[in-house]
Amino acid sequence: MRLGEIGQQLRAFRLESGMRADEIAARLGVSRAALYRYEKGEVIKLDTVQRLAELLKVSPLTLLGIGVEYYSRPLSFFERVRQMEEAADQILQIADPVAYLVTSDVYDSVLTRAIAEQTDDQQLVEQHVAIMASRKELYRQRRPTMITMLSEAAVERFLVRGVGEGMAMDESLQTEARRVAAQEIANIIEMIEAEPIGLQFSLLGDVDSSTNCMLLRGRERMMLAINPFRCDAFPAATTGVSLVTSAPEAVNAHQRVIEVLWKESLKGREAAERLRDLLARHGLR
Repeated sequence: MRLGEIGQQLRAFRLESGMRADEIAARLGVSRAALYRYEKGEVIKLDTVQRLAELLKVSPLTLLGIGVEYYSRPLSFFERVRQMEEAADQILQIADPVAYLVTSDVYDSVLTRAIAEQTDDQQLVEQHVAIMASRKELYRQRRPTMITMLSEAAVERFLVRGVGEGMAMDESLQTEARRVAAQEIANIIEMIEAEPIGLQFSLLGDVDSSTNCMLLRGRERMMLAINPFRCDAFPAATTGVSLVTSAPEAVNAHQRVIEVLWKESLKGREAAERLRDLLARHGLR
């Protein structure tokens, strides 16, 4: 049993439940401080794991890191991804129209404003901002190698609809969201042409139906995350179910698909020129 991983999954499933820490602690019969200690990886009794699993509506084995984890809220899924990124040396992904870890601060600013317009739950906004900021900070500190494949259709839609697609915005923010989307694609073009060490992009021209997924390779194992949520999704949206597993058959099957798609995708100058064409056609200046 990896107590640290149990604690991480406990935090992710707590966010998934939508319950506050003090509510879970009260129903469990422990202090909120004790619950936070469990989340930090301190020793936890198996009967407490059982009661927590019942409370969070997951199996005890899942809470112990055995089997498949499911998340129906972007907030909890992104927290789980943050935890996995913390231990990853390599990230392979079929991603959103951007690679979140290398997006600009302006992207986060517009997204936060869009989210804040959808809800009065300030804690939800703050949790989302903290999780996403932590992901970027971890990336800057650790610099895992990252290979990202972008869907041409997703990029085109991103340029037309902007950051925060699907969220209601006033006209001014919507215009800014489209302008920031164009700038993010321009930034990706610059990164492709600069060829920074440890960072690669490619463009999937004729593929729009591939499942967004991440393979995160650490020292001890590789994790698979299948993700229906864009990184600019509303954090409490329930529009899909994400999956996290380290099962070898799932990891190997997705790795084979990623390797085939990588070979077939546009890279280097071809990818940059195609993105530049899309930007000229749909980008808001």
